[in-house]
Amino acid sequence: MNLKKYVYIAFSILIAGAVIIYFMLQSTETITEPTTDPEQDIEQELEDHDTEDESDTSEENQEQAEETEQTGFPPIVSGALQSTIGFFSNQETKIVAIGDSLTQGVGDETEQGGYVGILDRTINDGLQTADIINFGKRGNRTDQLLKRLDQEEIAQEIADSDLVLITIGANDIMKVARENIMHLVIDDFVAEKEGYEMRIRQIFDKIIALNPETDIYLVGFYNPFKQYFKDIKEFDLIVGAWNTASSNIANEYENITFIPTEDLFTVTTTNLFADDNFHPNYEGYYLMAERVLEYITTR
Repeated sequence: MNLKKYVYIAFSILIAGAVIIYFMLQSTETITEPTTDPEQDIEQELEDHDTEDESDTSEENQEQAEETEQTGFPPIVSGALQSTIGFFSNQETKIVAIGDSLTQGVGDETEQGGYVGILDRTINDGLQTADIINFGKRGNRTDQLLKRLDQEEIAQEIADSDLVLITIGANDIMKVARENIMHLVIDDFVAEKEGYEMRIRQIFDKIIALNPETDIYLVGFYNPFKQYFKDIKEFDLIVGAWNTASSNIANEYENITFIPTEDLFTVTTTNLFADDNFHPNYEGYYLMAERVLEYITTR
């Protein structure tokens, strides 16, 4: 589907500006896969949970209330807390989170690990019932995640996991925008979606080969251009088509579930974006964590 010439020129100029701003904010990690170890280390947060006094829940609740009052942010997803505790309290669970900056928690101004950190604090509220490992890597695309799944540490953690959470795909869209910045048309995204579909299947197959028993959840992504181009519906169509493809592929597998999040960022008047206008802020990640908890505790 090509745009008319005058719309096409204006559209290209607008997207060029947005993409330039985006990549100025990104580190060089978004373009090339580094040779150093890319995994995020969340051991300190897990150690903090281990040192809590599990017997004094009233004191713990008071501390959480004081923290919420001071920061303005709820530390856990309280609305889903009861079902979460009931789901995880009778079993030890290992959760592996892999993917891009949404897994890493980029944009969370509290620096508490984004939606994965909120999951950790909610699931392990007062108890260490789940071991949550975060392998989020800013800038990861599907092709890069495929290579990282061959790394021994990641492969071993997935092999031992009970549940795998994935965020991936937004940087595949950004790659199309960057490579076609001066002559951008929607057909470029349509063509690249076929490659994305092939690679997401390969990611699923590789995880299943490592651990046929683990439950896999693919977390959908939102329109990263929403803040810049609220009136350009083509971006909504592109993101919607990629999310639909992700959902359809997930439905082909018995143990894979697609978790939609695009609607979370479109039906609210609250600012859910970080200062870079691309990543979620804490409120955005909080809504994502709520949605993820809803899916993993009711399946």
